[in-house]
Amino acid sequence: MQLLTLNFLRAGTPALPVAHTRNTRSTRVPPVTSRFYAVATLALILTGIAHGADLRVGVGRAVITPDTQPVWLSGYAARTVPSTGMIHHVWAKALALEDSGGSRAVIITADVLGLTREITSTVTARLAAKHGLQRRQIFFNSSHTHSSSVVWPNLSVCGDFTAEKLKHVVEQNRVMTERIIEAADKAVADLAPAQLSRGRGKAGFAINRRRREVAPVDHDVPVLRITAPDGTVRAVLFNYACHCTTLTGGNLLINGDYAGFAMLELEEAFPESTAFFVQGCAADQNPDPRGTEAHARQYGKELADAVKAVMAGDMRPVTGPLRAAFTETRLAFQPVPLETFREELVGKDVFRQRRAKLMLEAYNMGNPVTSIPYPVQALSLGQDLAILFLSGEVVVDYALRVKREYPDLDLLVAGYCSEVPCYIPSRRVLAEGGYEADDSMIYYGKPGPFTEAVEETVFGAIREVMEVVRKPWKRKGKHEK
Repeated sequence: MQLLTLNFLRAGTPALPVAHTRNTRSTRVPPVTSRFYAVATLALILTGIAHGADLRVGVGRAVITPDTQPVWLSGYAARTVPSTGMIHHVWAKALALEDSGGSRAVIITADVLGLTREITSTVTARLAAKHGLQRRQIFFNSSHTHSSSVVWPNLSVCGDFTAEKLKHVVEQNRVMTERIIEAADKAVADLAPAQLSRGRGKAGFAINRRRREVAPVDHDVPVLRITAPDGTVRAVLFNYACHCTTLTGGNLLINGDYAGFAMLELEEAFPESTAFFVQGCAADQNPDPRGTEAHARQYGKELADAVKAVMAGDMRPVTGPLRAAFTETRLAFQPVPLETFREELVGKDVFRQRRAKLMLEAYNMGNPVTSIPYPVQALSLGQDLAILFLSGEVVVDYALRVKREYPDLDLLVAGYCSEVPCYIPSRRVLAEGGYEADDSMIYYGKPGPFTEAVEETVFGAIREVMEVVRKPWKRKGKHEK
């Protein structure tokens, strides 16, 4: 997340012009591409026959580009006007999974800066009523593109929300929520026999933006391929840890940044498929260099090429059963004297003023902000593949440590899951200070840095859900909400 300033014009702004028209998905596969994947497709069919298919998969999608104007883009303080058009649509997508025992999971991805507890709670309640899904069976991930519409109240400290402006944004969010549900409904209705396979590649355009010469990165590109029994690619899910900030504050065109371009590349290569990008632990990771649409297209192609190389190689089969786990812990903030907020309230920094107002109002209502809820989820497919879903803007240290602690598992580690309340620093980043540890809390409307226990608290929750998905359930517990 970069600093965000929202300024609103009247709602009668003309409809968005489309800057580029690459929104219609092609049904043509270039001859070279067709020949290139012929051998891989044959091998895939033979693999499916050898291993059998005990999973059913469904795919759904819905456009979440707002229909009404103006559209205010999230992510940069430099923006003082609304969007002027779009490069391509942004999407909500859903991948439904069902094993031979009838256990289900639904993975939902959205091309937004971050979803909120209000939105995810609404979606889960509706899916529970419609499909009997429990909270532990529903997973969310935001791509964290900085070129999509505002999701209120994320970063509300950054915006001057009059009642009229707020009504407009909230209505756009309501429509988006309905379309997320629509995508999930379509995925459940689309369940059909499928073969799944996994592999892992590399992409090198992410750098650690804090201290690039020594700080850690995670260049892994885990890939999950879903095919029909005849070998047709129905979906591909891939993961990478890098901020979707290739396009900077001067950009006013709606798009999914490099992740959006990567998905378009893959859907062109596999015309019957839907591509799912799952953002990783990217809080301190940036694309480099960056700043232009050409950069975003370049990194999208680089990432898509990495995925296609994995798919053309020797992938391992994925089977059931599915095991899903959910838990929620709390992350505590360091105490901040009330006098600090009193001084900020009358200071010159408008963002600190707004944060101080929130903190003092909460204190005087008898609900001082001392901690936040923090959901953690996990999903395993068979014995060797697990996906970990961490909330918030999680720094890369978490992904690297999880992979060290579970070396026997093929792991996909996602950040920006469920809700995105703020940055989640590691103990190392917290000790170093800076934006991800401290300053960002102003714009997220939080009192200040977390305590030194933040990393171990998160890992306590990680171990809880990982213990569940690595073995059959013996009894119900709080992770089975």
